[in-house]
Amino acid sequence: MERHIGREVRRQRQRHQMTLADLAQATGLSPGMVSKIENGQISPSLSTLTNLASALNLPLSAFFRSFEESRDVSYVPAGRGLEIDRRGTRAGHIYQLLGHMIRASVSVEPYLITLTEHSDVFTDFQHEGVEFLYMLEGEVRYRHGEREFLLSPGDSLFFDAIAPHGPAELVQLPARYLSIIASPGEG
Repeated sequence: MERHIGREVRRQRQRHQMTLADLAQATGLSPGMVSKIENGQISPSLSTLTNLASALNLPLSAFFRSFEESRDVSYVPAGRGLEIDRRGTRAGHIYQLLGHMIRASVSVEPYLITLTEHSDVFTDFQHEGVEFLYMLEGEVRYRHGEREFLLSPGDSLFFDAIAPHGPAELVQLPARYLSIIASPGEG
């Protein structure tokens, strides 16, 4: 905990473009004491933390916030994405989930989508949020609303996903693209 608090004090001091001596003077602490706090060598008292927070114009909780927050991470080894049934699966679209993260405010789902000779065109996908496509292989004419875009490797498309969308023509197969869907979270 001392190391975490010390790193946060240093980060905030540097963010405010203050020297160690500046912070020491603003808090009435010695520069040596501020250095020991920043290096996690001592456990500062509540009153010392209150003085530091005041000098840095921060709430006291700022020193603890990132220590308490959990950080989500999702790792999927190459070729090991979970095959998922989605609306497009009925049209022969293969969805491989590459990770998943839900926070109170947003849900993010990255997919690797593969279209083969067994896939059908389907332009009626609609869902909340936004979607980002990045074409990896093949060629697809992709419809969004009334517009169509020819997607080739390296092309990307970012759109409001509430409008009807989807592959309108499978030009060169197999076609593979990344699809990242961000939508409002559950909370």
